Amino acid sequence: MTTTLTASPETCAWGFFDATAAAVAEVQSGDVITIETVSGGPGELPPEGQGFFVPPELLDIHARSERHLPGHILTGPVAIKGARPGDVLEVQILDVTCRQNWGWNLIRPLAGTLPDDFQQARTEIIPMDLEAMTAHLSWGLELPLNPFFGVMGVAPPPNWGRISTIQPRQHGGNLDNKELVAGTTLFLPVFVEGAMFSCGDGHGAQGDGEVCVTAIETALSGTFRLTRRDDMQLAHPRAQTPTHLITMGLHPDLDQCVEIALRDMIAWIVVRTGLSREDAYMLCSLAGDLRITQTVNGNKGVHMMMQTALLDQ
Repeated sequence: MTTTLTASPETCAWGFFDATAAAVAEVQSGDVITIETVSGGPGELPPEGQGFFVPPELLDIHARSERHLPGHILTGPVAIKGARPGDVLEVQILDVTCRQNWGWNLIRPLAGTLPDDFQQARTEIIPMDLEAMTAHLSWGLELPLNPFFGVMGVAPPPNWGRISTIQPRQHGGNLDNKELVAGTTLFLPVFVEGAMFSCGDGHGAQGDGEVCVTAIETALSGTFRLTRRDDMQLAHPRAQTPTHLITMGLHPDLDQCVEIALRDMIAWIVVRTGLSREDAYMLCSLAGDLRITQTVNGNKGVHMMMQTALLDQ
């Protein structure tokens, strides 16, 4: 049976990860859990009377929850029994669905990839057709939806204290990687007992880069299989799609992001195939794809993708 964790002031943290936060749910390793999330503050609500569904728990969170740091509303944390520091949490993303028929996009001065170019703040409410799985943009474009969670992470190392959800780090968090859709598996290093998994920052659609600082921000429901892996060791988040391996570099400098993602991919290829580091480096040059994940969250992101079919021959 699948456990369902709903969003509420009691099950959500607004703006932060904290290793000392108590679990709001607990599962056995390998169990499946459905987690409901909400998105945005009072300034990102749609006008009343236009047919937009606003999850009532979002209004309850606005009314009763304290926003401790700038950042996202996360549902969790969920403890995984037996998970210990040094393990890896395997997050199989089994399903991602939209919970409301609209999203929002924000531009604000001094933010985004062009922080000085756009001096007028703007919030756009974007209608979404959940049957057609499209978003209707104001100039008439019907944009396909491809929902995924911008934030998926475990508790950070205890010595970091309470940290904002905005910057992605080794514990995951605000990865904003549009490849992490249903059918993908995310791997996260574990830093505390129970791993303590949280998610939020639902996106209806996003381009690589997320250049204006937001995607189509919306409420999502995600179904995950959470498994403790004591046979793996990771320093950075990784992922695997049905067709690709993905490594992720997170750092304020994009060049450093590239180096982190590339080194991790070389190491993964060597372990998976037995190739030499030199051969793996060459393969990354011939067939690996470096992509900019996002450029707007303090710590930027680059991910490298490698087709698994090239490694299984």
